[in-house]
Amino acid sequence: MTFKGNLESGSRHLLGIHINKILATLAFVILVAGCASRQERPDATENIAVRWELVTNFTDKPDVFDAKFELINNSDLSLTNKNWTLFFNMAPRQLLKPETSQQATLHHINGDWYKLVPNETFTLDPGRSVTISYRGVEAVIKETDRPMGLYFVFYNDAGEEERIVEVDDYAWTPLTKPDQINRNAQDEEPIPTSEWTYKNNVSAFAVPDSDLKPIIPSPVKIKAGSGVLNITNDMQIYFQKHLENEANYLAASLKDLTGQEFKKVSAPISGKMISLQIQKRNGIDRSEAYRLEITNNGVSIVGSDAAGVFYGVQSLRAMIPIEAYQKKSSSFSLPNVIVEDAPRFGFRGLHLDVSRNFQTKETILRVLDLLSFYKINRFLFYTTEDEGWRLEIKDLPELTDVGAQRQHTSGKETPVLHPAYGSGPFAKANDKFGHGYYSREDFIEILKYADERHIKVIPELNFPGHARAAIKAMEARYERLMKEGKEVEANEYRLIDPDDSSVYLSAQGYKDNVVSVARESVFHFYEKVVDEIAAMYSEAGLKLDMFHTGGDEVPEGAWTKSPLAAELLKRHPEIRDPKNLQSYFFRELIKRLKNRNLQLHGWEEAALMKTQQGSYAPNHEFAEEDVVLYIWNNMFDYPDLGYQLANAGYKVVLCNVSNFYFDLAYSKDPKEPGLYWAGFVDTRDAWTFAPFDMFKTTTKNSMGQNLDLETSSSVGGAQSKIIVEHLKPEAKNNILGVEAQVWSETIKGREMLEYYMLPKLIGFAESAWSAERRWETIQDKAERELLIQKEWNQYANTLAKRELPRLSYLNSGYHYRVPPPGAVIENGMLKANTEFPGLVIRYTTDGSEPTATSAEYQQSIAVTSKVLLKSFDASGKSSRSVQVDID
Repeated sequence: MTFKGNLESGSRHLLGIHINKILATLAFVILVAGCASRQERPDATENIAVRWELVTNFTDKPDVFDAKFELINNSDLSLTNKNWTLFFNMAPRQLLKPETSQQATLHHINGDWYKLVPNETFTLDPGRSVTISYRGVEAVIKETDRPMGLYFVFYNDAGEEERIVEVDDYAWTPLTKPDQINRNAQDEEPIPTSEWTYKNNVSAFAVPDSDLKPIIPSPVKIKAGSGVLNITNDMQIYFQKHLENEANYLAASLKDLTGQEFKKVSAPISGKMISLQIQKRNGIDRSEAYRLEITNNGVSIVGSDAAGVFYGVQSLRAMIPIEAYQKKSSSFSLPNVIVEDAPRFGFRGLHLDVSRNFQTKETILRVLDLLSFYKINRFLFYTTEDEGWRLEIKDLPELTDVGAQRQHTSGKETPVLHPAYGSGPFAKANDKFGHGYYSREDFIEILKYADERHIKVIPELNFPGHARAAIKAMEARYERLMKEGKEVEANEYRLIDPDDSSVYLSAQGYKDNVVSVARESVFHFYEKVVDEIAAMYSEAGLKLDMFHTGGDEVPEGAWTKSPLAAELLKRHPEIRDPKNLQSYFFRELIKRLKNRNLQLHGWEEAALMKTQQGSYAPNHEFAEEDVVLYIWNNMFDYPDLGYQLANAGYKVVLCNVSNFYFDLAYSKDPKEPGLYWAGFVDTRDAWTFAPFDMFKTTTKNSMGQNLDLETSSSVGGAQSKIIVEHLKPEAKNNILGVEAQVWSETIKGREMLEYYMLPKLIGFAESAWSAERRWETIQDKAERELLIQKEWNQYANTLAKRELPRLSYLNSGYHYRVPPPGAVIENGMLKANTEFPGLVIRYTTDGSEPTATSAEYQQSIAVTSKVLLKSFDASGKSSRSVQVDID
């Protein structure tokens, strides 16, 4: 599946799900317990089309939407009330009982897996169609919310699964009306029409090239000199001892740019050179600091350590003009300059989820290149989740044999991963992104590649929740070994209490994704995985010293009807509530992993305790341990949680959902892919962040309503006022840094991943690396907003003219987002502008899509018909098109 049409040209993308004519007999057996066999009969030719439409998000009940399916029977097979079921995935929503009688009913199975089942009165003969309406809770506003991965299962007269056929003729009605794009009456987030975008861009203006930022992220000090230095391969790269890696990296980068080999030498030389050295001295005495000096005599990069030298190299690369990439000449010129720089935070991270939808090793290496260019030094590699286990673990083959693929199964109880996120019914199907994993060799290669770029890879095993892939894999192992009569071995790594009848629903709709914290085998499994990952680090020549334990989103109700948990609670009455078994689990992990000398990381929930009043409060128990907490919640019930925990003595990483969740859509436009449960995040949001006073930059809630958290606020739309806790001066050092998140529920393949990340990552890099910005400490809101706008305008110009075009050439080009233009027609005159001044706007008036050769918009112009417009950068990369109609 590709979203290229949506993202680049704005054309409507149809998932293409059509049941082709089946003319030959074909049978195969899926060799996993509970999975159906498929046979296609020569006497039945199916061609059943499916249509889907969101009717409205505004019904007679609050927060309830209406939608409908249409089945069109173009086959010669009669559909009855017993011989078919339609399975699919869609954004998880609670389903409501239909207001009127329907011929079929939607059922939620598990996660985002649903089915449409015929009712007793159902019949659909060839040539006929039927519409099935349904209702659900929580609005649907994105094309990425729609049903995906549709397939029919056909049954024989005995009710047995006989055939599985993917739907090939599937289309949906575009979301165009306000009642389809707005979520509810409280939704104040504007619909980003071209007219609204034009008004929102009015404050942006072009600045001279001399005012652009020469390096992003911005260095601490930069002083322009006079003259320029011509870089040719006549200049040798001299590197001090222990800097061969950095010299090799620089030489490879210059060769990629110029096509020329640059000689590297480790003995001092005379004449013009590029010099790489380590030396601690005034201005570069902090970790990762550097001094870059370009003069007529050559280039000098001096770092406080090897990482500092590496970042000096990246700043050198950042200064290379775009023309050098475009012309691919054997030499280029750089202005003389002195740069002194050091990072604001030692922890500058990106979290990437490859479990829900898989990304290849090659894509991960491209991401690491991108991170290193923008001086990001931590990579939280999320390889385990409910929907997939993506890392080979020695001695536990089921983790990848079962956990690294998804397929149709008879129900959620079988030891199989069912379809998710449109992955379809068949394991290992191409372009579905449901299958795949990293071998030990792959992972070791990734570790080495990251280390060469001064990026520390932090692995994560998310327990006790988000564990379904591991649970199902270990159940498959259990069943295999029990059949072999090896009961002790079968139970060695089992993760569930088989008698647990607890009822819960996770944030992603799962009913079976929590491990039993009362089983010793759960801890044994965890230690086994940690030790095997540590062994891979060792083979890569590295030491595993940080490990993320997850710990987020354990659903209410987990363990409440588990006999094993009940026994544990009897032995430990101080735990009080089953919810607090999560703290018990974390406590046990800390004890058991202590001798491995690991700094343990976890999501904020790992340090929360349920009080006797039923609310949650910081648990001070682990503050003295070597524990780091990642804080995502800065908008909902606990907008000050990060500061509460830092003030309590915890080391924290700020992962604020309002600024750094890159999987949230850029905007409310239905064609703009992504999630929106916490609102929307664009490049400016990632750039506008005050880490030591984040209430200044948390300005809207998830519904676009204004927030004022600087003193007190209405949080999440609630009416009651709450007083937020500010960061104490003595706790500033407990803020280790910041991290951006990319969760992959809606991300299919490399291009979508890069689109979600870029250019948000460039804004994030400024918040992570650069020194405190002047506006961060201004208390007067009006004065602060003026300065923010001024500095952002400079940044936006730099994005348009330098950063975006460069991305078209690095690594053979990244698939970044170019923002579409804003436009209005007033009194017959077309007016247009861009979010990033410096982008070129091109337009057509004949209904065709604008291209790089279409007319360029330079000033208001008279038009007499509808206009299509696109933004283009200097590389020729364009936005999707927008249309403006004559009133």
